[in-house]
Parts: sequence; structure tokens; C-alpha cells
Amino acid sequence: MELPGQNEEGPQPLLERRISAAVAFEGHEEIAEARDLARSFLVDLQDMHGLTVSPRAVGAVQLVVSELVTNAHKYAPGPCLLTLEVGDGAVEVTVWDSEPQLPLVQATDPGRVGQHGLEIVTALCRSLEMHREPVGKRIMAAVLLTENAVGDVAGDQVG
Repeated sequence: MELPGQNEEGPQPLLERRISAAVAFEGHEEIAEARDLARSFLVDLQDMHGLTVSPRAVGAVQLVVSELVTNAHKYAPGPCLLTLEVGDGAVEVTVWDSEPQLPLVQATDPGRVGQHGLEIVTALCRSLEMHREPVGKRIMAAVLLTENAVGDVAGDQVG
């Protein structure tokens, strides 16, 4: 059986199509559901699509999702939209919310209590982008699937 991203010559990058999942959230109780969706998405990438997903990537994506969805619920009225998409050796985590004010990534301060979320996200991600939208804002963070970020066919197992 030939898996997506594989042919007779071995693993090939998934350039022909994007794999994604999206969900809207309305309340704080759904932050755990957002983390569960992220983990399930990563397990499916490996089990159904044959992509390597390191244990580090699983933890990092879940933490990034948790931080971004928590911030959306804390600082924006109304729902937020979470999208997970695979491309270029990374999982792109995008959170849209209705608050147009872009957050500030604060300088590292070990004495500060709280407000370390974006600092953590920045440390875990290959990239972080923030954009105002016609309504609200969109924050996009990319987390590498593996340390070498090539999106190889299954190797490390997500447990």
C-alpha cells in the first residue's frame, strides 16, 4: 500500500495537498478539548498519513494550542477558531478571535508572575505571526514535527 508522501523511491514531501482540522470554541471548559484535538490530529498524521511526529512536537503543539486558546478566551469576547494544518515539516497552529488588539510578547522576567504564555509559545515555535483581520485577529505559530523537520514517513511513535 502506498501512503501519502511515499512512492517507489521512498518518502516524499506532502506538497500536493494540505492536511488540516478546525473547530470553533466558545467557553473555557473547551481548552482541554482543544489540547485533545491537537493530540488526536498528530496521532492521525502518523497513523493515517505516515508522517513522523516526535514526542517533543506532541507536547509542544498541545502547549501552544493551550496557551493560544486560553489567551483568546481570556482577552477576547466571543468564540475563537482553532485550525491545525501541516505544511513544510511543521504543524501550523492558528487561532482567530474577535479582539483586534494584538498581544505583546513581553521580555523575559523570571520575577513576573503570569503572562508568560506568548514567551513560551515563541520559545517552542519555528515562527510566530500576528495579524489584524477585518474582524479580530489571527495568531499563527508553526511547530516542527521532528527535530530535523523533514516530515519523514513514520519513525518515532506518538504514544
